[in-house]
Amino acid sequence: MAQATTFQPRQIRHLLRVTSAISRHPERDCPVLLLGLTARMRVTEIAEIEVEDVLFPSGALREEISLRAAITRGCRQRCIYLAHAKASEALDRYLGSRVAQRLRTTADPGRYRGLKPASKLILTHKCYKFHLDTNRRVSWTGGPVEYLACDSLQSHVTKLYRDAIIRRSLSHSGRRTMALQLVAQGASVETVQLPSAHTKLNNVRPYLAVSRQRLSDMFAQCYDTH
Repeated sequence: MAQATTFQPRQIRHLLRVTSAISRHPERDCPVLLLGLTARMRVTEIAEIEVEDVLFPSGALREEISLRAAITRGCRQRCIYLAHAKASEALDRYLGSRVAQRLRTTADPGRYRGLKPASKLILTHKCYKFHLDTNRRVSWTGGPVEYLACDSLQSHVTKLYRDAIIRRSLSHSGRRTMALQLVAQGASVETVQLPSAHTKLNNVRPYLAVSRQRLSDMFAQCYDTH
């Protein structure tokens, strides 16, 4: 089965520039992309995360975010980190635009920046939460398994990639890109497993497949004496 493409740094910059220029809601779409690219969040998790998950009551952004078991695949709680400056800046801008437009706000601007803490962080263009769909897949035992997925946001993220003319890109391209970057920086497969929320190492390995072109480039660099 064909795998989603991974992004080079220049492609990520291009993706964000195109999204900022042509998206109808760039202040929302840029943080959606960056949460996948820098925090390895699944699209459905991004759709389900709430304001109080990312903000302290004081309104400050949390650096460490606990994803509740109820919103993760496999119902396993895990932590992610808002350590990337661009992701934090994009979230700040988006939250500021929500406050300015009074999207799901309260009468108390001193708590959670005036946003309803239990409201979804990412809202649709009509200011509602994204709908979850019940899908089915075959489990490793061969039996059918039902799971919830945000198909509409997944389709939208894939469209953002394609608007930037990035071929073979899918909604989980961001997660796979971050996994490959971690390995390129010397991280072990076990380290990559932690933010991926996979219980088995074998489930991580498909994210780390090396293409023929990448192997060719590596050998060319190793033996380039010029």
